[in-house]
Amino acid sequence: MTLFGKKKTVLKKARKRDMPDGLWLKCPGCNEMIFREEQEKALRVCPQCGHHFPMSRAERLAMLADPGSFVEWDKDLYSIDFLGFVGAASYQEKLETNRRKTGEVDAVTCGRARLKGRAIALGVMDFEFLGASMGSVVGEKITRLIERGTAEKLPVIIVCASGGARMYEGMMSLMQMAKTSGALARHAEAGLPYIPVLTHPTTAGVMASFATLGDVILAEPGALIGFAGARVIKETIQQDLPPGFQRPDFLLKHGLLDEIVPRSELKATLARLLDIFCGKLQPSAPPAVPAV
Repeated sequence: MTLFGKKKTVLKKARKRDMPDGLWLKCPGCNEMIFREEQEKALRVCPQCGHHFPMSRAERLAMLADPGSFVEWDKDLYSIDFLGFVGAASYQEKLETNRRKTGEVDAVTCGRARLKGRAIALGVMDFEFLGASMGSVVGEKITRLIERGTAEKLPVIIVCASGGARMYEGMMSLMQMAKTSGALARHAEAGLPYIPVLTHPTTAGVMASFATLGDVILAEPGALIGFAGARVIKETIQQDLPPGFQRPDFLLKHGLLDEIVPRSELKATLARLLDIFCGKLQPSAPPAVPAV
C-alpha cells in the first residue's frame, strides 16, 4: 500500500564487512591503536610515541646482519634435564614446549655475520624462550661465540635479554656468569672490542655478567635493566627508590650505559663504533681488467 500516491521505500540493513583479526594493536606506551603492518615496517616501534615492542630473534638478526651473511654456530647444542627437576611440569617438558613455540632449540642464537661489510661474531638472545634464562647451553654458546671471535680476531656483539639464571639447572646455571666473563677478559686482552646491546628486559645474572662488561654498552629505549626487582631491593635496603632507576635514562645519567639507541639507528651506530675500534673498512678494489 502506498501513501499519498508514493511508493514506500524499504531500507535494507547494510551488511557489516568482515574485518580480519590482528590488523591493529594497542600501544602500551601511548594507548593509541596502530596499524600492525606499519609497526612491523618501523622495526616494531610505535610510530606515535616510539615505544619499542618485543622483536623475535629472526627479526633482530635480519635488522643487524647484512643480507645473507649470517652463518650460525653451535646450532646443535641442546639443554637436558640433568638434575631431574620436579615441578608442575618437568624441565624437559618446558624445553619441548618452548622449542615448539619458538622453533628454536634454546634461548640464544650465535654465529658469524657482516655488519655493513665488516665481519663480526653476533649473538642474539630471545626472551620468548624460557625468559632467555641462562642455563649451561646458553652460557656455553655465549662463551664459544666470544672465544671463536677472539680466535678469528672478530669484534663481538651480543643483543642481550634475560630474566636471569635458569633455576632448573641449579649451580650449573650460576657458573655461566663466571665462564662468560672469563671469555670476555681474554677477548679484551687480545685487544678486540665487545659491544652489548641491552634490550627489554636485561636482568639478574646476565645483567651482572656479560651484559655489562662491554667496551661500550648500548641500550634500547625503555628497556628494564637491573639485577634484582624493585620490590626486593626496597624490602632489603628499607629505602624508597628513585623513580625509573632501572630504566635507560636513569642508568645513562649515572654511568652504567654509554648510549641509548633507537632501533632505527642501531646498525649505523654499531658500524660507527666498530670503525672507531677497528679502523674504517677499506673499499674493495675493483677487479683488474685483463690487458687486450
